[in-house]
Amino acid sequence: MAARVSSPTVEVIALAVWLGAAAFFSAAVAPALFAVLPSRALAGAVVGRLLPAILYAGMIIGILVIAIEATSSAGWQWRGRGGLSALIVIACGVAQFVIGARIERVRARIPGAIDDLPLDDARRIAFGRLHGMSVAWLGIAMLAALAALVLATRAVQSRS
Repeated sequence: MAARVSSPTVEVIALAVWLGAAAFFSAAVAPALFAVLPSRALAGAVVGRLLPAILYAGMIIGILVIAIEATSSAGWQWRGRGGLSALIVIACGVAQFVIGARIERVRARIPGAIDDLPLDDARRIAFGRLHGMSVAWLGIAMLAALAALVLATRAVQSRS
């Protein structure tokens, strides 16, 4: 007879996979692209194509954990893994739909590469500010995922 996988185990796997992908993207992929590609504009374009996959996956994983928590015997709770997962969804959503949309509007107003603009150009300053906000929201999602992962791991260990 096959053993049933516990809900916290599914949560651990889902959160660990997403957090690993997000960390690898942030710490290895994006910096490597900017170091290797011939222009920052090209590296930014590749990062801009890859980042939505990380953000959408974060929203999906967050919703998955929320659904697992909502259907568990304990029911939905804002504190703990459910609330942290809601934070993942919100942070990834803000980064993708709010900040990402604003970044695209700023880029549309720039005829060439951002690096070609003077340092004091309002568009370059706006882009830099928005980029920082995007990084911060992804960081919030990753910290929430790490905290949820720790709690889910403890739940798996307590069942052992």
